[in-house]
Amino acid sequence: MHDAITDVPGIRVGHATDLEAITGCTVILCDGGAVGGADVRGSASGTRELDALDPLHLVPQCHAVVLAGGSAFGLDAAGGTMEFLEARGVGFDVGVTRVPIVPAAILFDLRIGRADVRPDRPMGRRAAEAAAAGPVAEGSVGAGTGATVGKLRGMAHAMKGGLGTAAEALPGGVMVGALAAVNAFGDVLDAETGRILAGLRGPDGRPAGTAAAMRAGALRPGYAAESTTLAVVATNARLTKAQAAKLAALAQNGIARAVSPAHTTFDGDLVFALATGQAEGDLNLIGTVAADLVARAIARGIKKAGSLGGIPAYADLQPH
Repeated sequence: MHDAITDVPGIRVGHATDLEAITGCTVILCDGGAVGGADVRGSASGTRELDALDPLHLVPQCHAVVLAGGSAFGLDAAGGTMEFLEARGVGFDVGVTRVPIVPAAILFDLRIGRADVRPDRPMGRRAAEAAAAGPVAEGSVGAGTGATVGKLRGMAHAMKGGLGTAAEALPGGVMVGALAAVNAFGDVLDAETGRILAGLRGPDGRPAGTAAAMRAGALRPGYAAESTTLAVVATNARLTKAQAAKLAALAQNGIARAVSPAHTTFDGDLVFALATGQAEGDLNLIGTVAADLVARAIARGIKKAGSLGGIPAYADLQPH
């Protein structure tokens, strides 16, 4: 056990990271395919191939999920992952070739590092090539490289976001895992204590509380595209596409517990669900655990992040 989404049999994770441009992407490969679902709660999402996850859609499975920085430009990374899978004969059989089904979602990281360098097809291919079933690198890596949180007053008062993962074994051989890239408009909380781990910084440079600042009149009018929390939950349970969609919806509770405020008009909050189908499990139990794991993955992404682009991280504000 690695306490990572890769503890789910058939799930592998790979990152591609550009520390100079401060961006990257993360690929979650589903060996043998997985039944997929998705749930979007934020109002500023950027996605690709979500239709393929609809229960009424023709294709029965997806073969990978891509999370990337770069705003909508970063959706190109999914093309590189498709090339990687097609070359290995993975995909939906259309007779003349196999078409890999690769849903993707992006976060906005263009205000940190270089705005003219974004995840692209070569980066998506490199992340797929790096995918492994062992421990998963966390923090300022992959899709979490350029992630930031607490942006009510702009980047000068924000803190570093990141990427985290977690997993739990359930009775009957069911495994559940989660991975999250945390780039929220709001603050990240410890889901058990409510303590702010990272977010909007006050005059003393420490977390001040986005919701409290909003109540005091500090509002963000107009366009603010810097935000999104992306999560993937996976299980080896057998689920239908409709059940996978419900699992993604249940897992959104983890974002609501760990981010405040969550699901705003500035966020593209989205959860993918993947079911590899080797065990029998209860959907409500799996969804309850998945929400807990999403909250834990979010906190881990914050705690393991490092300062980049002059933006402080959680570790920078801890007593030494």
